[in-house]
Parts: sequence; structure tokens; C-alpha cells
Amino acid sequence: MSHSVIATVTPNPAVDYTVLLSETPTAGEVLRTDRTRYDAGGKGINVAKYLATLGTDTIATGFLGGFVGEYLDERLSETAVPTEFVEIDGTTRLNTTLLAPDAEYKINQVGPAVDPSAIDLLIESLSVHEPDMVVVAGSLPPGVDAATIDRIAAAGEWETTVDLNGTVLADLSEGYALCKPNRAELAEATDRAADSVESAISAARSLRDRGFARVVASLGSDGALMVTDDRTLYAPALETDVVDTVGAGDALLAGVLSGLTRNDSPENALRSGVAVATRVVGATGTRVPALEDVQTLRNSVSVSSR
Repeated sequence: MSHSVIATVTPNPAVDYTVLLSETPTAGEVLRTDRTRYDAGGKGINVAKYLATLGTDTIATGFLGGFVGEYLDERLSETAVPTEFVEIDGTTRLNTTLLAPDAEYKINQVGPAVDPSAIDLLIESLSVHEPDMVVVAGSLPPGVDAATIDRIAAAGEWETTVDLNGTVLADLSEGYALCKPNRAELAEATDRAADSVESAISAARSLRDRGFARVVASLGSDGALMVTDDRTLYAPALETDVVDTVGAGDALLAGVLSGLTRNDSPENALRSGVAVATRVVGATGTRVPALEDVQTLRNSVSVSSR
């Protein structure tokens, strides 16, 4: 599998607003902090940022609207990620993460509705760029459903990778090169338990049989696994200080795809994914941390056949 350009589609982008608190919030209390971040986010955008930093050619697409959408596009223009978003009515999401000493709190907006004409424009744009792979990732706003994703997958010669809600994964009917559920999405997509590594492997094998050439599952502190047509590979997580889990699954996916782009073996692609995710959970927000040592770090990742 060899790909030169990967286009990411974020149907429901967001500006990720991250707040670091020195104490846990309680009702009625006013907390003050000067430790905040605003990052261009949404799963597909995150994947594109990590891919670009890893040296993989990419372009970020999707739907943007309102003043938040303008801000997000401006922030991305400061990065190495080329963009071509479709403008829509409504306002792009502002998603909030509160990092308190004892817990992580997330508040995600639903997002603006997407008109059918915007979907037509997105597919036209992808067709012009002729990517080798399209990655559709993140939550789906009103107006976008599993049938929309199938339509994108079937619209060109590209292969398609998806990182979507479990119920959406279960409703897809086209053939896909890869899907990347987390543990909860894996359970939701297959109606099976995925609370242990062994049960997650069983669920991932079941999901692969539904039309996904590869299933890469992120299992948090348990690491990650990859199921192909003839192999099941498992990699435990590396020891690291976890600061913020936002973007960890996107980092795993970007590392795996970057490896596959280089024609790495499935084992080394999975190692790359775990290495990138390890670096990302050590940084706040969805900013891209230093990834220069990923090739070295991945040598520390053990991969076993299961």
C-alpha cells in the first residue's frame, strides 16, 4: 500500500479551547487562570497536522463557518498544512477542555448543519486534488450521515480511511482501507464488549469482516492493535507522563498512515502510531509536539502477534 498524498475531511471542525486549572471547579465559585490555549481542532485536522509534521504530504478539507471558522482557518494558515475548506452557514464549534488537578472535563458543541450543496462542493474539491487516500474523521454535524461518508468513499479512485462514531461505522456499506475506532466506538460498532485487550481483539476482528481492510483500535493505557486479513498485532502503551489525552487517537492514526505511506510493514506502522501518540499525550491541547525522535522512539514499542 503506497500513498503519496492524504487528504483529510473534517465534517465538524472545532477550535479546541484548553484551560489549565490549579484547583477543581465547584458550583458557584469563580476560578481564574492565565493558562489557556486555542488550537485548530477536529479529528481530521489533527491527523493532517501530525501527518505534515511527520513529512507526509497532506491537505485538510471539511466545512467551516462563522467567526470561529475564520479563526480556525487563520490558525491553520500559520502551519505547514495546506487547506481547502468549504464555507457553510452557521458557526464552527468551540470545544472546551478543562484540565483540573484530579480530572479532565470536556464540553463539545454539536456543530452547524451542512447543506447538501456543500457536500457536492467538497467532493468536487477532492476530485481536483486527486489524493491517494481520503481520511474522514470526527463527529458528524446535522446533514452528514453514514450515506454521506459512503458517497465520499465511492466518489473517486482514492482509498478511504474512517475514524467515526461507532454507530456510524456500523452503518457504512462501502469498502474501506482502514478504520480506527477507540475502545468505546469498537464496542458500539460491533455490539460486543471491548473492555479487555482480548475482547477488543475479538471485536476488531468482527468489525474488519464488515468491509474494512484494516482495523486499528486505540485502547488508551492498554496500547493499540491492528487487525488485517491474516494477522492481529498488539502493541502495549509506552511508559510516559500523560498530560492531556486530546488528539491521542488522531496521533495514533497519523503515525500508522505515515508508516504505511512509506511502505512500512504493519508492525512498524503500528509502532510509529504508538510512538506519535506517546509524544502527543505529553503535551497540552492539540498542538503538535516535537516528533523528531519518533523513528527512534518506535524502536521501544514491542509488537506481538495475537
